Amino acid sequence: MTSRSISAMEEKGGRGSGHRTVCVTGGAGYLGSSLVKKLLQKGHTVHATLRNLDDQSKVGLLKSFPEANTKLRLFKADIYNPDEFNTAIQGCDFVFHVATPLQSNTQSSQYKDTTEAAVAAVESIVKSCIRSGTVKRLIYTGSVVAASPLKEDGSGFKDSMDESCWTPLNLPINYYGFETLKDYTYSKTISEKKLLSYACKENKMELVSLACGLVGGDTVLSYISGSIACLMSQPLNDPISYQSLEFLQELMGKVPIVHIDDVCEAHIFCMDQRSLQGIFLFASDFLSTKEIADYFCLYHPEICIAEEFHGRNGSEVRWGSTKLNDVGFKPNYDAKLILEDSLQFLRKMGSFK
Repeated sequence: MTSRSISAMEEKGGRGSGHRTVCVTGGAGYLGSSLVKKLLQKGHTVHATLRNLDDQSKVGLLKSFPEANTKLRLFKADIYNPDEFNTAIQGCDFVFHVATPLQSNTQSSQYKDTTEAAVAAVESIVKSCIRSGTVKRLIYTGSVVAASPLKEDGSGFKDSMDESCWTPLNLPINYYGFETLKDYTYSKTISEKKLLSYACKENKMELVSLACGLVGGDTVLSYISGSIACLMSQPLNDPISYQSLEFLQELMGKVPIVHIDDVCEAHIFCMDQRSLQGIFLFASDFLSTKEIADYFCLYHPEICIAEEFHGRNGSEVRWGSTKLNDVGFKPNYDAKLILEDSLQFLRKMGSFK
């Protein structure tokens, strides 16, 4: 694995390595915490938002990062109270909107479901960015679940999956009884459409949506995130997480996967460009659940995967997105490295010997 040359990135249109002030919403989550750490390492000042500043496990994690004493500021902000993000955004050059509601907040009477909350947060954050007068670009952490290649008429999949695809919201997809999966798919799809509508209406700053595949790899967290649990559900023999993995294949034909380090670097790459906007799908590989299980059976026979988790072949749909590659970003991690690093993390957590 080779590291990307910073100077080469700058030659391809980057802003260079100047230090900036940036906001990361959802700064203590799986992706947010790794992004905060990497931004601090690169010398940027980071405004990170958390739902609860009294949660010492999350606050302590972020404050433990190198340079946090001088370059990290923490702000309380909750998706279900989207106006709270305004203070964290003030004075920032760039905003990474990573936070997203996964389950409906039953204590909130303001929004009936996660979709309403997510859309309201996008609206509020975009307006805060515009009001700030300093934010040059909002980079939204999207998801490939918003870009399903399923045809609108329900007759199967398109030939390829790329930025022209939008997940149809009126298809009788089997959600295996998990309303959270449906709510998450709806909220990410509608939120991204809402975000892009501002690109047409306001045109006062650039808007980027980085729609990421299922994220794996090591993490700074001390627990197993839902994303890693889903990706590694077969070697874990975890029926609930495996149903989520099968849902992704049903939605997209196969499962797009990507390494967390590449995701963080891609976010920063999107910040570093002189000018960039629009949707960019991002995955390093596109695997069926059978291919994932076959990998572990072949290279890690010590891990016993039960028959019901051996997966199935995906559809013939191919990964057709090249936009991020075309503007100069190349991922460092292939499928093997993604799966191996995810396994190494699980071993560190004591899931395997």
